[in-house]
Amino acid sequence: MSDIVPPEVRPKPAVPAKPPNVGAPSPSSSFPPQGLGIMGGGGGVSAPPPSAIPVPIGSHGPGHAAGHAAGHAHAGSHNSSAGSTLLGYIGIDTIIEQMRKKTMKTGFDFNIMVVGHSGLGKSTLVNTLFKSQVSRRSTGWSRDDKIPKTVDIKAVSHVIEEGGVKMKLTVVDTPGFGDQINNDNCWEPISKFINEQYEKFLKEEVNITRKKRIPDTRVHCCLYFISPTGHSLRQLDVEFMKRLSHSVNIIPVIAKADTMTIEERQDFKQRVRKELETSGIEFYPQKEFDDDMEDKSDNDKIRETMPFAVVGSDKEYQVNGKRVLGRKTAWGIVEVENPNHCEFAQLRDFLIRSHLQDLKEVTHNIHYETYRAKRLNENGGLHPISSNDTQESNL
Repeated sequence: MSDIVPPEVRPKPAVPAKPPNVGAPSPSSSFPPQGLGIMGGGGGVSAPPPSAIPVPIGSHGPGHAAGHAAGHAHAGSHNSSAGSTLLGYIGIDTIIEQMRKKTMKTGFDFNIMVVGHSGLGKSTLVNTLFKSQVSRRSTGWSRDDKIPKTVDIKAVSHVIEEGGVKMKLTVVDTPGFGDQINNDNCWEPISKFINEQYEKFLKEEVNITRKKRIPDTRVHCCLYFISPTGHSLRQLDVEFMKRLSHSVNIIPVIAKADTMTIEERQDFKQRVRKELETSGIEFYPQKEFDDDMEDKSDNDKIRETMPFAVVGSDKEYQVNGKRVLGRKTAWGIVEVENPNHCEFAQLRDFLIRSHLQDLKEVTHNIHYETYRAKRLNENGGLHPISSNDTQESNL
């Protein structure tokens, strides 16, 4: 019997180190904040997994990889779908940087609608949110203009840029809403405008030769301004939010919160939340759209704070050696961005820094899809729409 020769044991090849600066953003640029992330994916850009972790080919991430590894631990080499452990750095994680660069070049759209009767500071608040003159007032509107006899729709677009990220911001104003003696059905022009934007997008989608990038004029967010009465919601407030909450993301805010004391403000907020719940009005973020327990926990805190009691101002004052946005009164200065004075900072962080991308996704995946399914199920197919009732100016 011949001697058994043990198989040759070869040393495992050394895993080459990840090349420096591959896939890493340059020091001069930064990732867009959460919500300003990639338009087609989830909300925000998540950190790539470390390249040192073996990732089976065909997996979808570290958690998925762990599941594959456990499921195929005993499969051996007979299962061709088990995948292989990476022996070196490939560069899969650079897809995040590639997507970031593409988004930096193309920019993205965000369309916000403001609704409420005259004198609640809608234009001022929007200017304060984006720290620029983006409201319709900057295009020639003045306080001396007469109140429209019917609800008018005015959309003004601006391109604003921060940290190399470009955003086409469209502010849709609704002068005349709630200002008449008879306000019956005054929400219908607004509902019609929202549906017209869905219709425009749908028509572009069903074209045989579609545009590479479909212009998105759909309303992603509707800020509804509540009068600081300190008592209760008006019937018009309830009717508007009830009728439009299933077609647009409604975020209720209490305007000019500095007209109430802190105790009055808290009581009014609780009363408004109870009335919204009693009326079956779902405002953003809706509970049914929470993706996981982490989202639910974060959104529950936001829902407990809403409606945000805000103050807007585009004027600066000197406070303790610093220039701050505020409203000057006989007894002091109300600082807009001071959380002890109002909830403007919470609204800004929620609207722009944490949930902007989710607002766009809920608009596309929920509200637009609902409209699209309804339209495609209707007899007679798609019909042309008229845009004569809307005005849009690009600056």
